[in-house]
Amino acid sequence: MPYNVNIMPNSDNPNLHGPHVVTLVYDGLCTFEFGVAYEIFGMPRPEMGEDWYRFSACAIEEGLLRAAGGLTVQVDHGLEVIADADLIVVPGWRGIGTAVPAPLIAQLQAASRRGVRIMSLCSGVAVLAAAGLLAGRKATTHWRYVESIAARYPDISVDADVLYVDEDKVLTAAGSAAAIDLCLHVVRRDFGPDAANSVARRLVVPPHREGGQAQYIETPVLRQREGARLGPLLEWMRERLQEDQPIATLAARAGMSVRTFQRRFEATTGMAPGEWLLSERLRRARDLLEKQTAISLDDVAAASGFGSLATMRHHFRERLAVSPSDYRKRFAVLKAVPGKVRSGFPSGIA
Repeated sequence: MPYNVNIMPNSDNPNLHGPHVVTLVYDGLCTFEFGVAYEIFGMPRPEMGEDWYRFSACAIEEGLLRAAGGLTVQVDHGLEVIADADLIVVPGWRGIGTAVPAPLIAQLQAASRRGVRIMSLCSGVAVLAAAGLLAGRKATTHWRYVESIAARYPDISVDADVLYVDEDKVLTAAGSAAAIDLCLHVVRRDFGPDAANSVARRLVVPPHREGGQAQYIETPVLRQREGARLGPLLEWMRERLQEDQPIATLAARAGMSVRTFQRRFEATTGMAPGEWLLSERLRRARDLLEKQTAISLDDVAAASGFGSLATMRHHFRERLAVSPSDYRKRFAVLKAVPGKVRSGFPSGIA
């Protein structure tokens, strides 16, 4: 006999008045993705203050709904709660080719017109695609579904090689675990890095993985010999981001030929050496801009290894769709009230 679960929202908590996150529930619910959304946006976090997220579960169908794992769930709210949403989360859908109910499509389209952020996790991208919210946009999903989505919706630029895509008001995550990365990214965007790090510590996961990181790494665990070479080398590279790091020099330090080094580096990290260095330099620059507001942009560029402000500005605009100065200004908003987490962080950081 199925086990019945009553999903209780916390949106009625009078002590909270932050962004309202509405997560969809449907027959055939993917419980992992729903659990990720609740864990990050719905779990009580009194240490975050009154501006923290409100959370509601939204049933798109009436009655008891089946969920993965032999569960049956009953939800208090229906589609009407979407009218008050600031962020709508669509967990993995019940099938890439399964029709999306017309009332749900209408609600999502209306929410999009109001400027509500809408986010899909894993195969939930099928719902956003069916609603026409991804037309002309870049998006991602689990690598298993990329070809199917691309074939059904040729007007979507589907990227199989990233963890998540932030198109400002429309966000998509790859496989199930990437849902955690995207949700933490939203927390970082709304409340800043300290809040995202705090939530990540509670989850016991890395606080930040770039959305552009590869979904699948061929060799996630280094063989003993390669670990002895590449592990220390990666730390050596991080400690010298402001220096030139030619491939030949890196290969020599690893004791490999250039061709072997490039192949094993990419198999291990999911990125070519140059791409990995750029990612680390962007990470260093973002950290300096967020936490050291007195340092000049030229000094940030030098300390991060970009060499010049013009180069750093180019990569920020290309990868993050924002200039370094605007990035710093947006995080400065979070410090306007010292010691208190604030919502309403300006959108647009990828």
